[in-house]
Amino acid sequence: MSVRKLKPITPGQRFRVVNGFDAITTDKPEKSLLAPKKRSGGRNSQGRMTMRYKGGGHKRRYRIIDFKRTKAGIPAEVASIQYDPNRTAFIALLNYQDGEKTYIIAQNGLQVGQTVVSGEGAAPEIGNAMPLANIPLGTIISCVELRPGQGAVMARSAGAFAQLMARDGKFATIKLPSGETRLILVTCAATIGAVSNSDHQLLVSGKAGRSRWLGRRPRTRPVVMNPVDHPMGGGEGKSSGGHPRSRNGIPAKGYRTRSKTKASNKYIIERRKK
Repeated sequence: MSVRKLKPITPGQRFRVVNGFDAITTDKPEKSLLAPKKRSGGRNSQGRMTMRYKGGGHKRRYRIIDFKRTKAGIPAEVASIQYDPNRTAFIALLNYQDGEKTYIIAQNGLQVGQTVVSGEGAAPEIGNAMPLANIPLGTIISCVELRPGQGAVMARSAGAFAQLMARDGKFATIKLPSGETRLILVTCAATIGAVSNSDHQLLVSGKAGRSRWLGRRPRTRPVVMNPVDHPMGGGEGKSSGGHPRSRNGIPAKGYRTRSKTKASNKYIIERRKK
C-alpha cells in the first residue's frame, strides 16, 4: 500500500495526498451484496435538525459485510479486493465452495486467489477467523467479537489491530487499538491479521469541498459563537472562550465520563491512554 502526493497544478491539489489503491483489484461491486443507503441529513422523523454539520455528500450503496463468519469449515477463495465508500478499510469478496458470495473486511496482506476459512479447525493464517481459544498467544488480530455470535465490533477500521496477550480459564486478555486491555470470553471469534489500508491516516483532503462530498458540512468553532449558543461563546474580540467543554457544558480534554458502576468495568484491566 502506498500514497501519492499530487503536483500542485490547482490550489486544491497543492497539499493533496491520495491513496495509491495498489491493493484494489476491481472497481465493480458485487450486485447481489449491495443495499440502498438512505441519508437523514441529521434530521429526525419530524424533519428537525438534531445533529448539526451533516448533510449532502455523494450517493452511496451499502456493501453487506459478513461480520459473523458463520460458514465454519467451508473454504472460500478471495475473488477481489475492493474499495468501500462506507468505511476506511478495504473489503474482500469471497467465493465459497458451495457457491455463496460474501464480503469481509480485508486484512493487510490478503491476496486475490488466497483461500480463507473460518471456524475452530482453521489455521492461524491471515484472513482466517476462529475463536480466541484457538489463536496462539501474541498473535495480531482484528474484527474481534465482544460477545459470542454477535459479530465483529472491535478493531475494524483501516490499519487497526488488537493483540491476544493471555488466556486464563474462560477469558482471554486482549490489548485493543485504543490501548485498553480487557477480558473477553475465549468463545468470541477474531480474524488473524491487521486491517488493510493502514496508510489511510496519511491522506490529506486538500480542499473543503472534499469534506462536503463525504457528507460533512462546515463546522462553526464554539469560540466564535454567542453565549446563548455555547458555553465557550461570547466575549470581546478574540477572547479565549474559557475552559474547553461541550455544548452541554461537559468538560473536554481528559474529563472522564464513564460510569463508575458500569457492569463491564470488571472486565477492563487497564484503561485506554489519555
